[in-house]
Amino acid sequence: MEWENQTILVEFFLKGLSGYPRLELLFYVLVLIMYVAILLGNGTLILISILDSHLHTPMYFFLGNLSFLDICFTTVSIPPMLVSFLSEKKTISFSGCAVQMFLGLAMGTTECVLLGMMAFDRYVAICNPLRYSVIMSKGSYVPMAAGSWIIGVVNSTVQTGCVVQLPFCRNNVINHFTCEILAVMKLACADISRNEFIMLVATTLFIMTPLLLIIISYTLIIINILRIRSSEGRSKVFSTCSAHLTVVIIFYGTILFMYMKPKSKETHHSDDMDATDKLVSGFYGVIAPMINPLIYSLRNRDVKEAVKHLLRRKNFNK
Repeated sequence: MEWENQTILVEFFLKGLSGYPRLELLFYVLVLIMYVAILLGNGTLILISILDSHLHTPMYFFLGNLSFLDICFTTVSIPPMLVSFLSEKKTISFSGCAVQMFLGLAMGTTECVLLGMMAFDRYVAICNPLRYSVIMSKGSYVPMAAGSWIIGVVNSTVQTGCVVQLPFCRNNVINHFTCEILAVMKLACADISRNEFIMLVATTLFIMTPLLLIIISYTLIIINILRIRSSEGRSKVFSTCSAHLTVVIIFYGTILFMYMKPKSKETHHSDDMDATDKLVSGFYGVIAPMINPLIYSLRNRDVKEAVKHLLRRKNFNK
């Protein structure tokens, strides 16, 4: 493959929904409403997990981290997306693109690992309840959460560092709403097999390994639940982990669809991104963080009681 008249790119063009102004306006309104819902929903979860002493447990500490993560993740991608919907200039600087790649990948990796930690927490709570306070002490769950963030930063630093060192030539059109790392890699006028190998290793370590931990944890949880004789007891135990399991299915289901499906129709110069890919990407980046707090609040009695208590206290102070 020949690359002529190579130049150093200083900016990228984010294609997104370019060419469909009416559709862009519709998406702007929808995404803005969803972003406000994300901030309010996840912000409320963080607030009640801090203010309500009954929620000072490992599960809600992880949940607070997850909510903060969703706020950070969407704040990295949604505001620039909203600006691009209303602006004729849909470019982003090379450095800005690198920052967006780094933060997006760091948050995504951290969430994968954090969901694995939360599955382990549910396993200990259900299968080893008498030892729960010992195994999941503050000296354990705080380093577990901190480790999730560190893993995310390290993984993103390595992968983003490898991508920004690639040479980029004439083609600067990213067929995406944001600087998604795979979309940027495909624009490089060089062999990206090394980057693909690093991504494969990282995917195995930081996406598939937590998924394996989740599968093992919930397999043991289901076995434990089936041993309970009363249907009421089984339902009560399952309700303690159903919200997390729902979030895991949505999160990993979307990721596996996006990155594990066959790419036989794509070529190195392909400018056509399947419409389904964009919809799924939007679902992963906007809708999932919006519905996470809804899932935890609607399917969790403790959270609903904490919200009611907080509202009652606020009304009483008035």
